[in-house]
Amino acid sequence: MDNSGKEKEAIQLMAEADKKVKSSGSFLGGMFGGNQKVEEACEMYARAANMFKMAKNWSAAGSAFCQAARLHMQLQSKHDSATSFVDAGNAYKKADPQEAINCLNAAIDIYTDMGRFTIAAKHHITIAEVYESELVDIEKAIAHYEQAADYYKGEESNSSANKCLLKVASYSAQLEQYPKAIEIYEQVGSNTMDNPLLKYSAKEYLFKAALCHFIVDELNAKLAMEKYEEMFPAFSDSRECKLVKKLLEAHEEQNSEAFTEAVKEFDSISRLDQWLTTMLLRIKKTIQGDAGDLK
Repeated sequence: MDNSGKEKEAIQLMAEADKKVKSSGSFLGGMFGGNQKVEEACEMYARAANMFKMAKNWSAAGSAFCQAARLHMQLQSKHDSATSFVDAGNAYKKADPQEAINCLNAAIDIYTDMGRFTIAAKHHITIAEVYESELVDIEKAIAHYEQAADYYKGEESNSSANKCLLKVASYSAQLEQYPKAIEIYEQVGSNTMDNPLLKYSAKEYLFKAALCHFIVDELNAKLAMEKYEEMFPAFSDSRECKLVKKLLEAHEEQNSEAFTEAVKEFDSISRLDQWLTTMLLRIKKTIQGDAGDLK
């Protein structure tokens, strides 16, 4: 379907909206229904934005939504302004990730000012995802996941907060910020082990914390494992716990074959994801004379 006509129509609508805004600011315009003209212009910008979306001109759509957002603010319609900034951010995501972040941040400022912290948290996650996938700036992604977790905690949405914190832990470990990752995995692990529905996940978090300890220091890992088994007896029977013990043994003996064998055996039942593979390779590299793979 050809939507090029929509783009022309949108450009015309934008020009008309611009005129309305200018005339509302004039002395006579201000006396004769200035606000009404601004409201009409708002509507025109939003319609133009949707036409640009149909024509897949994402930057123009984002810009039009931004114009609407600013006018809504002028009219003291905070909620409508925030919604338009979010629409602008979603359009810009497809063309200009940095501009998308600017718009979403503008929406977040309005939502936090209104005390709508759960919605603000949701948009912090969207920004974090843009930093992850589009701009590949993991430090900034971490900062936004942390902020989202803070807001969720404040609103007692603990499972949403934990999801964000687990992202922070995963990326922190990748960036070799192990103490931060360990603290989060232990905290979320102890929060979930008492919950009948979530306790199955607790062993995974303690396993990940143990691997982070192991990379830092073998003795640390041994002490952590003792603590985890005491804290959460079900962890002792898990395949994850048995694997860490085998790896500690192999590491103590500086036996890279035994290390690889233990990993392969575990992987044959529970497939290792990219994160676990990376951490296990980092541990294996500390074995003298190791080739640095898991084959």
